[in-house]
Amino acid sequence: MPTNEDIDRARRDDLLELAVDRGSAPWQVGALLVLDRPLDPAEVRRALAERVRAVPRLRRRLVRTPPLCGRPVWVDDPWFAVERHVREVRCPGPVDDAAQHDAALYDIAVRAVGTRLSLRHPPWEAVVVTGPAPGRGALVMVFHHVLADGIGGLAVLTRLVDGAPRAEDAGFPRGRPAAWALFADALGERARGMRHPGRAVRRFREALGELRSAHAPRAPRCSLHRPTGSRRALRVVRTDLAAVRDVAHRHGGTVNDVVLTVVGGALGTLLRRRGESVGHVVASVPISARRQADAARPGNAVGVLPVPLPTSGPAVDRLTEVARRTAGRRATPPAASAPLLDAVFRLLAASGALPWLLDHQRLVTTFVTNLRGPQAPLSLLGVPIREIVPVTTTTGNVPVVFGALSYAGALTLTVVADPDACPELDVLADDLGTDLAALLGPAHHGAAIPAPGDHR
Repeated sequence: MPTNEDIDRARRDDLLELAVDRGSAPWQVGALLVLDRPLDPAEVRRALAERVRAVPRLRRRLVRTPPLCGRPVWVDDPWFAVERHVREVRCPGPVDDAAQHDAALYDIAVRAVGTRLSLRHPPWEAVVVTGPAPGRGALVMVFHHVLADGIGGLAVLTRLVDGAPRAEDAGFPRGRPAAWALFADALGERARGMRHPGRAVRRFREALGELRSAHAPRAPRCSLHRPTGSRRALRVVRTDLAAVRDVAHRHGGTVNDVVLTVVGGALGTLLRRRGESVGHVVASVPISARRQADAARPGNAVGVLPVPLPTSGPAVDRLTEVARRTAGRRATPPAASAPLLDAVFRLLAASGALPWLLDHQRLVTTFVTNLRGPQAPLSLLGVPIREIVPVTTTTGNVPVVFGALSYAGALTLTVVADPDACPELDVLADDLGTDLAALLGPAHHGAAIPAPGDHR
């Protein structure tokens, strides 16, 4: 009988990501790698053609199975060509200073993540950014969310940089699994699930426990609930990771608690400028079931923790409150809510109600992701990677989302927004840095990037 090693089947969590991909902007994630010198696109193609062998999913596409044969499976793409997945974009110029160059890079990155990838081929892309600033280079990696969540994307990235283990072709491309093998594998999976009926009840309770663990009230009605269009803009704030960790530990929290605290403060300030006053906003925080992902099968394994974030008051007091609320989730297994959310969202998608729900929900105000990246500096084609900027996206009626990623001693915070629904994005990024400085001290004030202009 075939095993899971022979059949690369999509997880239920992966199908949830497909179900959510219903908006005008694709449900994709990415990372901008800023390097110490420009990359040659031809060299990048040659290197990736070799290195993707270590990540089978990068040469596979997702296909449906026959009736009764279970969830879709990843199969080798016989028409795979690395040239289809690597393209070059020239950074517009001339630029007068590094800030303008960075702003142009962020524009390119958010455009790349906002360009829909085809699911007829492996859903990923590498965008090599060339010119015009000497001594700088950049690469944007983009994945459809069905291929990998944030932690899975980092696992893939670490297999593509210098020093990663190499792999052989091992008979690429392999043929699709036979229908009988898929049926037997699906039957075996169902049988294993029925052996312990009490386990399903326990998991359901754990899922509810995770969703309730932060005691999140309903998100208040405010102007941050607006339908989103297809445009996106990106701003960045940087700070020292050790300083963030120190202040978090002094107040019984984590790095993630600091990120959530400053997000709540910045959104509260934004709403007050709009003439609105709310005591809290609710952030949906992804909780991974994995401390690290297997690059061979990155996929998705994420639950959700809704966290109420105070919007006013001293930053230290808000941090203490956020830390108290998030501590409740430690009593439940990580990502316990994933199976429940998967079942609900797939049912809504099948009924046709999911797009309406995403455009009209009042459960959360924003999404906040936080990833622990490599602690040691990486390099690509012998060029040091100076910075890794996470690039997330928004969907439904949530026009502003936040991301955080630690890398080589730095913490990078990003704000991605629909600029039509949030024209104050530059001010919002500055407020994020200001609230961070209130926790860390003026010496660690985050650096907000100036506006890069229109993002059409």
